[in-house]
Amino acid sequence: QVQLVESGGGLVQAGGSLRLSCAASGRTFSTYAMAWFRQAPGKEREFVATITRSGRSTHYADSVKGRFTISRDNAKNTMYLQMNSLKPEDTALYYCAADQSPDWSDYPLDYDYWGQGTQVTVSS
Repeated sequence: QVQLVESGGGLVQAGGSLRLSCAASGRTFSTYAMAWFRQAPGKEREFVATITRSGRSTHYADSVKGRFTISRDNAKNTMYLQMNSLKPEDTALYYCAADQSPDWSDYPLDYDYWGQGTQVTVSS
């Protein structure tokens, strides 16, 4: 069991940067693959990025590749999403998700645990 809390969302101008954090409870954080998803109004929940348990492997949606970086600090039970060169189309509610099996996934239903989300708004 793990509880997740996102933070770091806000309003930023296009081209700017923002860093999201996902704080996890418990002492088993390193057993979970982690991911970020986002959902904009009127759209389906969309995969953003995922990171394996060790943090050695990452995967990104094509729409954010080269601009976003996912990372984790298992000693601090925290996952991060560094977002650079933000675009208006990045505007969405961003969710942190965790799963113990498989090692990673880009499919929302594979994740057992979710945070409440943090809003990111990018203005032009």
